[in-house]
Amino acid sequence: MSPSSAADRFGFGRTGSPATCGTILSLMSLRSVLVVGAGIAGSTLAVLLARGGVSITVVERAGQRSMGGPVDVRGAALEVVARLGLLDSLRAAATEVTRLAAVDPAGRVIGWIPTQTSPDAIEVARSDLASILIGAVGAGVEILYGDTVVGLDDDGAGVEVRFERATPRRFDLVVGADGLHSQVRRIAFGAEHRFTRPLGMYIATTPLGTTAPDLHTVFLHGVPGRAAMIHPTTGREGAAFIFRHRSPIQPGDAVDRHLRNRLLTGAYARMGWRVPEMLDHIRGAEDVYFDSINRVQVGRWSRNRVVLVGDAAGCVTVFGEGSSMAIVGAATLAQAVTSSTDLAEALG
Repeated sequence: MSPSSAADRFGFGRTGSPATCGTILSLMSLRSVLVVGAGIAGSTLAVLLARGGVSITVVERAGQRSMGGPVDVRGAALEVVARLGLLDSLRAAATEVTRLAAVDPAGRVIGWIPTQTSPDAIEVARSDLASILIGAVGAGVEILYGDTVVGLDDDGAGVEVRFERATPRRFDLVVGADGLHSQVRRIAFGAEHRFTRPLGMYIATTPLGTTAPDLHTVFLHGVPGRAAMIHPTTGREGAAFIFRHRSPIQPGDAVDRHLRNRLLTGAYARMGWRVPEMLDHIRGAEDVYFDSINRVQVGRWSRNRVVLVGDAAGCVTVFGEGSSMAIVGAATLAQAVTSSTDLAEALG
């Protein structure tokens, strides 16, 4: 289901929508919710439910989130952001990119295409979008950074949650918004390999920190199976690598710096343009997003009082659409669980 059709089905594109305007219906069966993951989907859901009067706790393993790549917010997702009162903040953080230019090994532009496929789409750094959303949750939302879930005991009436660091607690609902390598999905649904399929590609991004000479252009240099890009973001350049590789990495390998550097060096060692500079930088960088590109397919997104949203429930969307899907998915879930007194029925 597309973001726009999901929004139409659950009413997010209409004035007075319960989940986006805060006029939440009866919450007799939903008083406390644990959201695992403070990314796009988790933060959106936390804002929506908290504004409806639900007690929200967000747990996020990372102390701060990696930059990732710029993403698009468009269509029904923009409507959700607007109803949350965050549209001005989103526009202020937006990039000014309008085109993608291909360059040869010497850096000469050999062709370009426009990047704006929708007049109302807003491109923003993923980390900025996540910061804007989590910053809107309000003082009443508890956020536990540097922690994660290690155990879930769902007895049908609630979920006893064991944390890596915090004291165990009980919640009416647990939402796994913890991304591709979801811990919640692993605990409640099964091993990762059952739901993810590697597509034979890797992606790596890192901020270069250098001043962008052209705020309107993403530059790309590619050969078969490999592409290197420099994005101007909002003035400071960011590097991205996308390349083919047959062997999938295992959960946890994404944080292995030696593996990352070995794969990147092997794939890009003989490429020209600014690729040697990009490689030198990413080898020693701390702020790096690196992972294999996978398809996530889960037959059912809920199991009793545990539910998945965002990339934990389904992806792959490498080129920006995933954030819009995450926002609309979170709004859809908020609508479902807050417009019914029967939580099981809402999740079913």
